[in-house]
Amino acid sequence: MKHSLQLKLSQQLTLTPQLQQSIRLLQLSTLELNQELEVMLQENPLLERYDLESEEEGGAPALDGFATTLPAPITEEAVSKVEVEGAPESAEVPESLWDQDIPSGPRGEDEEGDFPQLATGAETLREHLLWQLNLLTVSERDKSLIALIIDALDEDGYLKQPLSEIAEMLPPELEVDPLELTAALKHLQNMDPPGVGARNLAECLVLQLENSEAPEPARDLAINIAREHLDLLAARDFNKLKKLLQCSDELLREAHELITHLTPRPGAAYGRDETRYIVHDVEVRKIKDRWLVRLNPEAMPKLRINRVYADILRRNRNATSKELASQLQEARWLIKNVQQRFDTILRVSQAIVDRQRHFLEHGEVAMRPLVLREIAEAVGLHESTVSRVTTQKYMLTPRGIYELKYFFGSHVATESGGACSATAIRALIKQLVAAEDRTRPLSDAQIADILAKQGIIVARRTIAKYRESLQIPPASLRKAF
Repeated sequence: MKHSLQLKLSQQLTLTPQLQQSIRLLQLSTLELNQELEVMLQENPLLERYDLESEEEGGAPALDGFATTLPAPITEEAVSKVEVEGAPESAEVPESLWDQDIPSGPRGEDEEGDFPQLATGAETLREHLLWQLNLLTVSERDKSLIALIIDALDEDGYLKQPLSEIAEMLPPELEVDPLELTAALKHLQNMDPPGVGARNLAECLVLQLENSEAPEPARDLAINIAREHLDLLAARDFNKLKKLLQCSDELLREAHELITHLTPRPGAAYGRDETRYIVHDVEVRKIKDRWLVRLNPEAMPKLRINRVYADILRRNRNATSKELASQLQEARWLIKNVQQRFDTILRVSQAIVDRQRHFLEHGEVAMRPLVLREIAEAVGLHESTVSRVTTQKYMLTPRGIYELKYFFGSHVATESGGACSATAIRALIKQLVAAEDRTRPLSDAQIADILAKQGIIVARRTIAKYRESLQIPPASLRKAF
C-alpha cells in the first residue's frame, strides 16, 4: 500500500467556550443560575455583585458596558404601538402602570424583616412518638419495648413486622414475654397520631374511629365495616352492605362519610419536608387591553466588573497580568451571557403570552394548541433553544405561577377542522365531573359523547388517559351512596 499526502477542505461546527457557557446558563433555573454565579464569583476576583440602592446613594458606579441592566422602560405611547402578534424584544412597563398586588418585591418599612427566618427541619414521626414516650408513666423496661416498636414502624406509621419476629431479635437473657410486646404496642396505638402502630389498613381505621367523637350508631357501624367489609366498601357495593348490616340508607351514608374522612397513612404528615421554592422569571399583566411581559427584577443577578482590579490591570499591562486579563474576559463573557439569557426568556415569554392571551382571560378551557416550532419561528430561534428557555422557567400571571412548558401541548382535531388543546380538554373533563350527579357518575364513553356534541372528537381511551392524569377515579369509584 502506497502512502501519500492529500489536502482536504471541510467545514466543522465548533462550540466556543463562550457559546457553551451561554447554552449552559440558558437551561438553568433561576435558583441553579444563582448557585452557578456564586461559584464564579468566588473563582473570579474581577466579578462582583452590586446593589442598585447603594449606587443611588452615592456608591461607586459600575464600569460602562460591564454591568447587567434591566431592559429600557417603555412609555404609554409605546404600549399602544405594540402589535397584537408582536413580541417586544426588550421592554419594561413603568412601575406605575403595573398592579401592586404582585407577591414579589421589597418589604415595607413597617414589616418585620430585620431578623432572618431560619428554616427548621420537619419533625419526624419517630421524634414525635419518642417525645410522647417520655411523658408516659410506665416502667423503663416498658419504655424500651415501646421504643423498639417505634423503630420498627414504616414511614406511614404501620407495623409491618410481626411481634413474634421482634421478640426473636431480642437477646434471650432479657426474657421478654410476647404479652409484654403486645402491651407495649397497645400503649403505642394510644399515642398521637391516631392509627399509628396499626398492622393493616382495617386496624388503622378502627383505631381512628375508636378515638373519634362521632355519634355512636354511625361510629359503631363504621367500625364494623372497617373490620369486616372494607372490600365491599371499596367496590361501592352499597346494596350488599345494607343487606349484610341490616341498616338504613341514612345510617350507612353517615358511616361511609366517617370512613372517607379518616387518614389511611397516619405517619405521612411527619418528616417529609420537600418544599420546592420557585422564583418566577417573568411577570405578565394586562395594560391598555394588551397582555405584556416584563422580567422579574428580583430574579436578575446584578453583576459588574470590580473597579479596583480593573484599574490595576489597566495600569500594569505586562506578562504577569495575563491571568487577570483572562479573568477580565471571562467576566465580560459571563455578564453578557446572563443578559442574553434574560433577554431570550423575555422574548419567548412575550411570544407565548401573545398566543395564549385567551387563557389569561378565560382560563384553561381557552388554552390553544401550541408547539415549540411556532414560538421558534416567531422569535427567530431554534426549537432546541426554545425548549431550554421554557424548562424550569416560571411566569407569574393573575391566575397563578406556571412553568413556561405548561403553555405547550398536543391537540385534538374538531369537527370544524380546527384543533383543541389537550389542556382545554382536561379542563372540560374536570368541569363535567364536578357537575355530574354523584349517584350516576359519567363514564368515559359518556364524557366522550358530550364532548363530541360540542364538536370535539375524542376517543374513550383518550378520555381515560386525561382523567387519570387529573387523578380522577373511574365512574365506579366516584359513585356516591
